[in-house]
Amino acid sequence: MGLRPWFARGACMLTIEKLEKRYRTGDRALNGVSFTVDRGQVVGLIGPSGAGKSTLIRCINRLVEPTAGKILLNGTDLTTLNGTALRKMRRRIGMIFQEYALVERLTVMENVLSGRLGYVPFWRSFLRRFPEKDVEKAFALIDRVGLSDHVDKRADALSGGQRQRVGIARALEQDPELLLVDEPTASLDPKTSRQIMRLICEVCRERSLPAIINIHDVSLAQMFVDRIVGLQAGLVVFDGPPDALDEKALTAIYGEEDWNAMRKEKEDEARVEEETAAFAQAREKRMAGLV
Repeated sequence: MGLRPWFARGACMLTIEKLEKRYRTGDRALNGVSFTVDRGQVVGLIGPSGAGKSTLIRCINRLVEPTAGKILLNGTDLTTLNGTALRKMRRRIGMIFQEYALVERLTVMENVLSGRLGYVPFWRSFLRRFPEKDVEKAFALIDRVGLSDHVDKRADALSGGQRQRVGIARALEQDPELLLVDEPTASLDPKTSRQIMRLICEVCRERSLPAIINIHDVSLAQMFVDRIVGLQAGLVVFDGPPDALDEKALTAIYGEEDWNAMRKEKEDEARVEEETAAFAQAREKRMAGLV
């Protein structure tokens, strides 16, 4: 898993200042959220349902319009952009979705190349004639995420874990300056969830790419991310390294609960999953020996 440095790695890439989101009903999804993300830092965003995690992610890339505050990416205030400037900004932000957001009838390669749609003329995208350097990069990314044997396979023929790997490669094909990840493991089994989280964190560190991961699995976040930000009712109630996320902090984020019992239950589930997978693999090998 490698080191998870808590110290700043370099220049601040993303700064969120007093961000608010109020709906017409008067409800506040975000209530003065402020924090920064440094170059290459992977931040896990946790909190109960309705805490504002998905709203925050979508405010950053302006899929949801913030009511007040600033979002600075490399010094550019994203809340001030419109039209062409906003479209160009979105090219700089890679997004990985819970439900993959792939085009089912397209191949792995075609889905990954869709990460370049914001950079090429319409006729090239319509005819699927991408520049050679984009295709070469797509091949390299597909290999990096472990799908080199599935380049020409349609997305609807892939497993959930494989689809999420395509989503990771597509986001990286954009050459993003920031990666936003929304519940990447919610639809995956425990073993695949760890593989996907490990892959996301590895590629971010390889590229010094900052990332914010909205994740519901606290134990998984603690295993992989550099830093955790906890939201409760649109407020930041925790911001620190994973090992500082003690029972008191978890209670502030989620409310009263037997957190030690929950951790043990998660660990037991992961252990059973691993043992089941190992048994199935051993059985396959024995069966293969009989053929």
